[in-house]
Amino acid sequence: MSERVENVICTFCGCLCDDIIVEHDNGKILKVLRACANGQGHFREYDPSPRSPRLRGKEVSWEEAYAGASAILRESHSPLVYGLSSAVTEAQRRAIEFADRLGAVVDSTSSVCHGPTGLAMQGVGEPTCTLGEVRNRADLLLYWGCNPAASHPRHFARYSTAKGKLTPEGRRDRTMVIVDVRPTAATKAADLFLQVEQGRDFEVLAALRALVKGRPVRGESIGAIPREILISLAGRLKSCRYGVAFMGMGLTMTRGRDLNVAELFSLVSDLNDYTRFSVIPMRGHGNVAGADQVTTWQSGFPFAVSFAQGYPQYGPGEFTAVDFLARGDADAAVIIASDPVAHFPRRAADRLRTIPTIVLDPVESLTAAEATIWMPTGVAGIDTAGSSYRMDGVPLRLRPFFKAARPSDEEVLARLIEEVRR
Repeated sequence: MSERVENVICTFCGCLCDDIIVEHDNGKILKVLRACANGQGHFREYDPSPRSPRLRGKEVSWEEAYAGASAILRESHSPLVYGLSSAVTEAQRRAIEFADRLGAVVDSTSSVCHGPTGLAMQGVGEPTCTLGEVRNRADLLLYWGCNPAASHPRHFARYSTAKGKLTPEGRRDRTMVIVDVRPTAATKAADLFLQVEQGRDFEVLAALRALVKGRPVRGESIGAIPREILISLAGRLKSCRYGVAFMGMGLTMTRGRDLNVAELFSLVSDLNDYTRFSVIPMRGHGNVAGADQVTTWQSGFPFAVSFAQGYPQYGPGEFTAVDFLARGDADAAVIIASDPVAHFPRRAADRLRTIPTIVLDPVESLTAAEATIWMPTGVAGIDTAGSSYRMDGVPLRLRPFFKAARPSDEEVLARLIEEVRR
């Protein structure tokens, strides 16, 4: 007989939508309601049935897989622990402990997406808020270098344009401004779209800061945006009741990187002299915000941490996974819930192919297919439990609706830690 489960949390992206309805019967998902296309795939394409680990292409028992992993780790002098962002908080804590005992470098997917956001936060601070405040209070939304219509399909409907206590008319109570290098699916919903010249975000943000403070700006246009439009935008930003800026990889992965993000954070800080304004990075993976949180709890730093000296050392550009692999420094890797072979630059991906790798992942990704050992684990919120941080830093508890037939990431890492202790 089928069962209907309500308030299921989808961990595909940083929105962590917690209103999903799943109908299932005998280990098979029959229907998924309210989820976006990404969420539908997240639930429907996962097979929770038991799977055996694979060692050098052959299926083996879990004990043989642990023994093989132990042999790899014993022989390694400079291992890398990477991924984390799609694992739950409990597994992330184990991963940091694991890296500490190994004397390994540990890094999350933040380093290839929002790492510059972390650097900017350390430099100038981050005046932020929760998505609940956005829903209930914000009357001006500024999206810079992101396309939530594609990356976070339910973000608009659930948070930024939804009806709230001070926004009873939803979208009608809000002004939406989008700044990007080209029109996207999200720009169709904007009241004002500003097309900035590629690589000129910093200049435009600096000009806006000057205009907000009442200082003159020279030139007919800045970053291909007419000065008069920027003057009008500065006035809108200062006169709103409560504004929120959302920023994405259009700022972090273009020229300027952390300087772009720091300038946006500083603009938001300046606006608080005139009104209430906050900023929220549009984090991608389901628990990438948690990866930064947990790594900071455990080591004092958000990503790119080395335990090789017996204590944590912070090294963006040195201990970030891409750089560490591309230089040939890593001689083994433990990959947790990520697919770097599919997404890393060629030199880093090629290095992963030449060293022993241990992959913990529910599905057979490209990295898992080429790994020395693949350990198929469960998915939190489907067949294992755990907690994840939403993009605004709010932790949510994930409840499984299937009986676990696979170990969780946390359980596998706990066993690997025991192997290291021996």
